[in-house]
Amino acid sequence: MTAQPRPTPHGTPNSSVLTPLPSRPPPAFDPAAPAAERWLALAAALPAPLRDILAAGRVERRPRFGDGGFDGVTEDWTPPDGVTGQHALMARRALGELTGSVLAPASPEHLLARVLALLSHYPAKGTAPEVEHLVALDWAEDLGEFPAWAVDAAARSWRRTRKWRPSIAEMRALCEEVCAPERALARRLSVIAASGDGAGDAADRCRTGQLRALAGGAVRRMR
Repeated sequence: MTAQPRPTPHGTPNSSVLTPLPSRPPPAFDPAAPAAERWLALAAALPAPLRDILAAGRVERRPRFGDGGFDGVTEDWTPPDGVTGQHALMARRALGELTGSVLAPASPEHLLARVLALLSHYPAKGTAPEVEHLVALDWAEDLGEFPAWAVDAAARSWRRTRKWRPSIAEMRALCEEVCAPERALARRLSVIAASGDGAGDAADRCRTGQLRALAGGAVRRMR
């Protein structure tokens, strides 16, 4: 008589099904900490397999030039071989947590208040108050992709180091510089998540694309 396999009781987990490993509790984010410390704190909260992949990845940097000449450095990061669907699931979860907290865009109300306060330090002669308010609205829209802490830090840096009114391009560059480590980490997590797209369904791939967009796109300016 041939032995028949025993049926799996209802509710018993199947060992062949992969589930995302839990990440460590996220640390209290300190935007005032040095960039290297912020990176280390965020990376330390990731599951060990993701930390290993991040450490083993390959980085290629090359100069980028625009209409005005040198425009920063482009970073291309490639994960090591052996990234699995399980790694991709963990990366998607970590990326969602990062873009939903540390990199979450500032509220329009916060941006408008911050921009109006900054511009008030550099009053424009001959500009009507209603025009100044419209300018601030434009600035708030143009800074809308950045987290509140990065905008606050950029405004504080400009107030303390410059004597003239900034342009929106200068403020965007400062915001990008402030949150460059967090965005670089998000970009690398999105690459890991995309590397295992074959293991996920259409909804997972759509979610990965949305998170990648929130992370700021494929190319970042590194100062």
